Amino acid sequence: MSPAQRRRRRSRGSDEATLWIVGLIIAAALAVTVLHWIAANWWVLVVVAALGTAGGGGWLYSVRAKARLRADHQQNLRLTMQGPGGLDAMHHQQFEYAIRDLLLRDGFSGARRIGGANDQAVDVLGTDPNGRVWALQCKHKDNPLHGSKVGAPVLYQLAGTAGRAYGATVPVVVTNGLFSTPAKEWGRLHGIHLVDRDVLARWAAGPWPLWNLLQRLPPPGRLP
Repeated sequence: MSPAQRRRRRSRGSDEATLWIVGLIIAAALAVTVLHWIAANWWVLVVVAALGTAGGGGWLYSVRAKARLRADHQQNLRLTMQGPGGLDAMHHQQFEYAIRDLLLRDGFSGARRIGGANDQAVDVLGTDPNGRVWALQCKHKDNPLHGSKVGAPVLYQLAGTAGRAYGATVPVVVTNGLFSTPAKEWGRLHGIHLVDRDVLARWAAGPWPLWNLLQRLPPPGRLP
């Protein structure tokens, strides 16, 4: 390395050190200025803290209020069969969510919609206050009174998966329509509970929980 190159390197190093020192001096001066300002205007921090506390409290209150509204809505949920907002007018997915909401109203824990491509014949699942796991298959009919009735094959599918796939002890098929005679007989013989249009109307109108409208339910299960 030539003497001229060594001088240029020493000059760059000296310039960088000078910039670092100047930067530290400026940062220290700014810090002192901020501290002096805070000492002279401490009340500003008090106001900001108070506003932050009030804002956080208001947000928390809003969240709790919305939760209370949802809980009140669930407890007072009443649905009709007919009309613009009735069960008959719903899309099949809306129907499944409505059945879930009725379970929540009845006090079921973990009630959720499962329906989909891999639902294994179970659309809604929930655990009642007595610890029994309910698996519900929902069959929404566009023409509930004069269309096709729910047949026994639907019950076969549910009987084969409710217990093995979900540990359910109360398999239920619920429809806004009607069941065929073979479906009624097969369900009675094999412990599949059927909620037809009449039972669904009474359940949806409330205030009775579904277990009060069905017979031959299994004994209470073990609570988690």
